[in-house]
Amino acid sequence: MATTRLDRDQVVEAALRLLNEVGLEGLTLRRIAKELNVQAPALYWHFKNKQALLDEMATAMFRRLAEGAPQLDGATWQEHLIASQRTLRRALLGYRDGAKVFSGTRFTGTPHAAPMEAQLRAFVDAGFTPGAAARASFLAYTFTLGFVIEEQAVEPLPGERAPGYDVAERTALIGPDYPLTAAVGADLFEDYEARFEEALRTIVAGIEATLGPARPGSTMTP
Repeated sequence: MATTRLDRDQVVEAALRLLNEVGLEGLTLRRIAKELNVQAPALYWHFKNKQALLDEMATAMFRRLAEGAPQLDGATWQEHLIASQRTLRRALLGYRDGAKVFSGTRFTGTPHAAPMEAQLRAFVDAGFTPGAAARASFLAYTFTLGFVIEEQAVEPLPGERAPGYDVAERTALIGPDYPLTAAVGADLFEDYEARFEEALRTIVAGIEATLGPARPGSTMTP
């Protein structure tokens, strides 16, 4: 086994490489240690458990996401929200089980603070309260995570299709007893890009209607 001292970044990079090969379930500290040609206890010097490693992996993923995000100076809150969720989805789709890794993790640094501040500022400048702005951002973020988790269950990586999600087979299996359920297979399990964009438009419209600045005569409170 190698005796070269590891640093945290080496472990995270190895973990992200393996993630695309084995998925989240197959990603163990023992397997990462083998990839790095070290004994498993060497990893515990940096990460006390798998969750601590996942936190660091999510932080690294976000840093890369932020580096590739478009510049949005002067953008509206709608433009900020849509662009941030498109960027997040693309980043998550770059890794097998990327959304599962991201979900429920805690960033180990503050790479999210600057883009979050810019997005909240766009909301507040448009008349949202800070709290309503935060809830709107959270709503969109959790939608994207959930959407990509479901998308990656069907297409673990772009161009890869998981077994059991053939629309024609699904239609034949459900049969004529449930015609509506049988007919919507394509809406549920195909063309995720279009479905994501449609859902984003729906979320923006919902935020405008429920969390946005009160309109004359409106009784809604953000």
